[in-house]
Amino acid sequence: MGYRLSKIATRTGDDGTTGLGDGRRVGKDDARVAAIGDVDELNSQIGVLLAEPLPDDVRTALVTIQHDLFDLGGELCMPGHAFIDTEHLARLDGWLADYNATLPPLKEFILPAGSRAASLAHVCRTVCRRAERAIVALGRREALNDTPGDTLNDAPRRYVNRLSDLLFVLARVLNRAAGGTDVLWDRERVR
Repeated sequence: MGYRLSKIATRTGDDGTTGLGDGRRVGKDDARVAAIGDVDELNSQIGVLLAEPLPDDVRTALVTIQHDLFDLGGELCMPGHAFIDTEHLARLDGWLADYNATLPPLKEFILPAGSRAASLAHVCRTVCRRAERAIVALGRREALNDTPGDTLNDAPRRYVNRLSDLLFVLARVLNRAAGGTDVLWDRERVR
């Protein structure tokens, strides 16, 4: 694993580059750095959601997810390393099954609204989808480059795909925990 920063203002990025975990320097606009940044933003948004009053089980899941996202960012930062695996995916699948079992089936589209916590979960979901797009783009670029050791593992892409689903489900759970329900899209509204 790379070194830990003991001072934050290193000035090494003043030239528009940043260091990866393997010591390479790449442009701050590199696809890998974009994916890392989107995962970091997602983790930060989950931190904002965690500042809200939440059911204990949801809080525990989100804290675990924050740690997973830090690992995922590390995997993106260190080409050739794998930190996210099938256990991480299985945990998300388990939460999805458990929470979905508590919710009524959807018959209409829902709006990203409701309680503050649910709305923040929807923001997390949309940031997660952006992180997923960045990871997919990085994976495609790495596959085309065919650079040994740079090929992106499948697990990060699969993890953020399932996580966005979970965040959608958690938004529904959080609306109910606040005494509300889903905010349905009204296709018959006056336009």
